[in-house]
Amino acid sequence: MPQEHAEVQVRAGTEADLEALTELYNHYVRETAVTFDTSAFTPEGRRPWLHSHPEDGPYRLLVARDVRSALLLGYATSSPFRPKPAYSTSVEVSVYCTPEAAGRGIGTLLYKTLFEALDGEDIHRAYAGIAQPNEASARLHARFGFRHIGTYEEVGRKFGRYWDVAWYEKKLSGS
Repeated sequence: MPQEHAEVQVRAGTEADLEALTELYNHYVRETAVTFDTSAFTPEGRRPWLHSHPEDGPYRLLVARDVRSALLLGYATSSPFRPKPAYSTSVEVSVYCTPEAAGRGIGTLLYKTLFEALDGEDIHRAYAGIAQPNEASARLHARFGFRHIGTYEEVGRKFGRYWDVAWYEKKLSGS
């Protein structure tokens, strides 16, 4: 399933990506309200997350790497929406890009590849929570057919202030 776009390869994430994935995610933990995690991770602490996204099935981890330098540019995931069995046909999706990759179409390429990979899986809906404000993420999700379904106001506290999270939904073809 690897896909290439210009000088970018998208493929399933592996153990070899763990350190770079952790470093990228920790940027968002330390510097932004994009994630509500508040403490940085070690690669060992992120290993269970990595292993919860196998190469196939409904819970995927895709990475985008620069072909020439092999640098990680971003990643996208589909994860369980909620732990109860009746939610098994819903996933929560997310995409993270390095600051240097912003605006280069990497998030679009990752989501395109992710949704192609999920086609045919027994998944009925995809959900995305976007901490506000984040116009770039809202535009990305709209491009993929997500619609805004509601906002949790002041649901998370980080950096000494409360943040809203807008929720988006996309109907998928499986089931």
